[in-house]
This record gives sequence, structure tokens and C-alpha cells, in this order.
Amino acid sequence: MIKDMRFFDEMSEDGIARGPYGDYDQWFRAQDATRLQSKAQEAEAFFRRTGITFNVYGQADAEERLIPFDLVPRILSNYEWTKLAKGIEQRVRAINAFLHDIYNRQEILKAGILPIELIQQNDAFLPQMIGFIPPGDVYTHIVGTDIVRTGPDDFYVLEDNARTPSGVSYMLENRETMLQMFPELFSKIKVQRVSDYPKSLRRSLAACAPRSCEGKPTVAVLTPGIHNSAYYEHSFLADQMGVELVEGHDLRVVDGHIAMRTTRGYKRIDVIYRRVDDDFLDPLTFNPQSMLGVPGIMDVYRAGNITIANAPGTGIADDKAIYSYIPDIVQFYTGEKAILKNVQTFRCSESDTLAYVLDNLSELVVKEVHGSGGYGMLVGPAASKKELAEFADKLKAHAANYIAQPTLSLSTVPIFTESGLAPRHVDLRPFALVSPEGVNITPGGLTRVALTEGSLVVNSSQGGGTKDTWILED
Repeated sequence: MIKDMRFFDEMSEDGIARGPYGDYDQWFRAQDATRLQSKAQEAEAFFRRTGITFNVYGQADAEERLIPFDLVPRILSNYEWTKLAKGIEQRVRAINAFLHDIYNRQEILKAGILPIELIQQNDAFLPQMIGFIPPGDVYTHIVGTDIVRTGPDDFYVLEDNARTPSGVSYMLENRETMLQMFPELFSKIKVQRVSDYPKSLRRSLAACAPRSCEGKPTVAVLTPGIHNSAYYEHSFLADQMGVELVEGHDLRVVDGHIAMRTTRGYKRIDVIYRRVDDDFLDPLTFNPQSMLGVPGIMDVYRAGNITIANAPGTGIADDKAIYSYIPDIVQFYTGEKAILKNVQTFRCSESDTLAYVLDNLSELVVKEVHGSGGYGMLVGPAASKKELAEFADKLKAHAANYIAQPTLSLSTVPIFTESGLAPRHVDLRPFALVSPEGVNITPGGLTRVALTEGSLVVNSSQGGGTKDTWILED
């Protein structure tokens, strides 16, 4: 638990609703608590019936679980969103330019902005991508940017997800659930739509088709299979886009192109939205034991006959040590200061910094450089003396694997409980689509909420839930 810290309440101040929540607060106060409790149970039944679940890796009881849904929305004004969207677009463009540069001329290394060892010693950097430019010069077709808030005008990027960002299906299902349960709310409060996302995703992917594409591009979603934790999302997006959901064994190389098996033989694919990690994408290029990918797909890719979204090797932009240089990366490629701020980050690979982190471990949040999902991290203020000592040993043994950040006073949005509203910490993951036609950012995103009182960890794998995110019309 995090105690003795003041947190910004996004819904109210001194018991009075903040501007974006004015109409919602008025509606909520008029509701019967029993009705709302019934609606919460109805939402859970809907999620269970629809199959909106996820798997937790590394646990003996890793059965499918529901992601808890809270019926109190997170609401942002159009003014707040406009500033966020500009910052996200600037950041996404800079990351795409960085990936182009790092796999080609490497000007940022020559300029001394980024230490070369961060690239040379990085497992996420793929030498196979050097000298190759993807169709349309797009590396990051779908980006999820994790944003936290500490005050009325204080937004920080917590991390970038440029590899295979997940969660967009929950964003869409959360909105659909709210529309079904409280249709009167949406006639009273004008909220920007998110339902166009699948259509925008398909259009954006099609716009990135290779030059060899003939006619309307054929798009497919490549999934590792039903045992993947995000399989529900893979099948959901394929269905919503009206494209095929395929696994590696459904695909093969035919006449220099990737083709999928159909009842009428093999059909050529132009764009693959892959949800398979780099290492498993092509057993002839990467992990020879992989049964999830397509043998020879990298040769087809480098020949310019298939688009892979996101491009292999984009994971280096997710690296939390490189994250600490993003403000410099934005400045280098755009000539502008970063609109969205980074969280102060200490790179444990540097000896002086490591000494500081060890001395202040109880006050910091420590994360693995390549970690995700809330695994392998330490929240110092909530850790026991034993946990601090064990983590200190990990840091001393593998310092380069970790970064540390101050414990932020994350904003709260109330959740609905049996005893009424209760504040809980949240973050936000907006989704950006990138194509040669531009950057399209869906108005809203996935709000994740730490359901445990005092917890700062919002990840579903660590007991977090989700909320619908409302961006008000102007």
C-alpha cells in the first residue's frame, strides 16, 4: 500500500464535480444504488458470456479469467484530449523516424545522442532489419502509449508499446457494454465515438500494402493460437475488420509471396497484422524451434512482397532504457521539444546511478528493461524489508536489466463498490494507427484501474481492471 501521499481526484475536488464530470455526477447522484449494483453484475455476466477473458502465465491455476470492468467511466474534456493527442502524435512520429534511422544510417548514434551500447547489446535490435525499409516507411503501424496523470495539467508517458500493443478490444467492448447498460447517458452526454477503430485499423493496414500488391489488399491477423493470453483480442479484431484469423500452419510461401490456405487452395496475403513475437516469426531466420511462425516469411518481407505490422525489430523502441532518451529522440527527429513529459528515469547500468537506486530502493519503482505486464517489478514504498533485500541482490547481479523511477502520485478515478464510490489509481493507453496517410488516434483508449486500495499496479495480470474512457465532444 502507498500511504501518506496526496492524489489528484479526476472526478471531484472538495466534494464538487470537476468540469468534465459535471453532467455525469448529476446523473449518478440521481441513481438508485441497487440498480447500479445490478448493472455491475449484468456487465460481468455479459463479459463472461461473450468470452472476454485473458490467461495469466506462470501460475499453476492459470485458467482463463475475466478482466474486471468498472461502470464508472473515466472522463476527459476535449481540451485535455487535444493536448494529449498532439503529444502522442509527435512521439509516435519520432519513434518511427528513430526506427528508420537506427536500422539504416544511424545518425543518432553518430551524433552521440544515444550510446551505441544501448543498441549493440540489445536483444530487441534485429540485425536482419539493417538496410531494409518497410513498405510505406512505416515501422510502428499500431502504437499504445501508456500515460499517467498527477495533476490537472500534468500528464506523463510511463512507457511506449510499439511491438504488439494489446487492449484495444477491451476499449471497444467497454464502450459497447456502457451503451447497452446506460443508453440514456449517451443521449445526455456527448461522447466521441471509438467504434470506428476496426474500420480505421483495416484502412490503415491496407494503406501500408507493398507496391507489389495487385488490386484491393488482402489483410490477415496472425495469432499464436488459442493458448495465447490475448487470443480473444486477436479473434475479435479479425472478426471486426472482416479479415481472416490465421496461424502459422495456415500460411506458406507461394511464388515469392505469402499465401493462406483456403477451401479453394492458397490465396495471396498482402498485409499481416501479426501478434507473434519476433523470435517466433520465422524459424529459418530466428528461433528454429518455433512452430508459430512462417518459414521463409522474412525473405518474402525483405523482397518487398508482404507488409508485417508491426515491423520486426520495433521492440527496441519499447526498451525502458531507450525510453529514458525519448525526449532527446523527439528533439533530434522533429526539432521540437517533447509535448508529453517522461517520468524521471534512472538507468541502473550506470554505476553512480545504481548506487543511488540501491540507497533509495524503498522510495522507487524498479522495472525490468524488457519487462511488461507488471511482472518482475518492485514498488519500493509497498515492499517489505525482505523483498527490498532480495531485489537489491538482483540489481547488483544484473544492473543493466533494470531502470528505476520515482513513485508518482498517480491520479485516481472512483470505482463503484457496495459501499459507494471509492478512489483507485488509473493509467490510460490510447491507440495510434500509423500509415503513409498519417497518424490516426482513437479519441479515448483503455483506462486500466488498480482495484486494490492503495495499489499503483493497474495490469490485469496483477489484479487490475478496466473502465470506459470518455472524451467529450467540444
